[in-house]
Amino acid sequence: MARILITNDDGFTAPGIRALAPAIAELGHDVFVVAPLDDQSGVGSARVGVANRPIQTVVEEAGGISYRGVAGTPALAVTLATLGAFGPAPDLVLSGINRGHNIGVPIFHSGTVAAALTAAGQGVSGVAISIQGIDPVNWSTAATMAGEALTWIAAEPVGTALSLNVPDLPIDELAGVRHATLTPITRERLVATTAPTGEPMITVAPLRPDPPAGSDEALLRAGYVTVSPLVGIRVLPEDDAAIALAKRLSSYR
Repeated sequence: MARILITNDDGFTAPGIRALAPAIAELGHDVFVVAPLDDQSGVGSARVGVANRPIQTVVEEAGGISYRGVAGTPALAVTLATLGAFGPAPDLVLSGINRGHNIGVPIFHSGTVAAALTAAGQGVSGVAISIQGIDPVNWSTAATMAGEALTWIAAEPVGTALSLNVPDLPIDELAGVRHATLTPITRERLVATTAPTGEPMITVAPLRPDPPAGSDEALLRAGYVTVSPLVGIRVLPEDDAAIALAKRLSSYR
């Protein structure tokens, strides 16, 4: 049995986290939930303005599980939990289930993914779980796959982070599980436009056909659960280019 922190970026009352926590508890794990009080989608790894001040928390009980909401981001929730603010630090972190997929290079904006990366940066392995679709219904499929992912990541080195995307399908209709590359940023669907008031505005373009083979976008469309190992901030390896860059920077006064 492991101590599992469950968090998300949709808020501590969101249907995804309320589906995930009981499913993981039923596996016999010691589950505790710490997540944002409200929707924090797209905040990345922000932890702005939290030092040296009390952080509002709200606790709700449901099905024998305590759901703790904190006034802050998913990265803050993970940081507090790993520092021992809510009892012993977690052995592993699950972030989700996020409503809507998290695919492609721009996932570094995702609060769901950032929670797993924040955990990894503090020496605790984490999995970000997202389900395809704006209004998904097969939460139990994603919760079951999250339970499977716990067994995968427990056998990996400490600080491993995975992004898991699950089709919104009954579990017996899944095509399988596949390692996936991240869809290139060139397929980003965000478009800069101008509002009638003349102010800038971002809109989301429709999905384009023919995503790259083997990418999370292509495999998810084909009904596969996609698994993408992630690496957070790191120093470049000491190859010739990195050494040359370091020498140039060290020459500045």
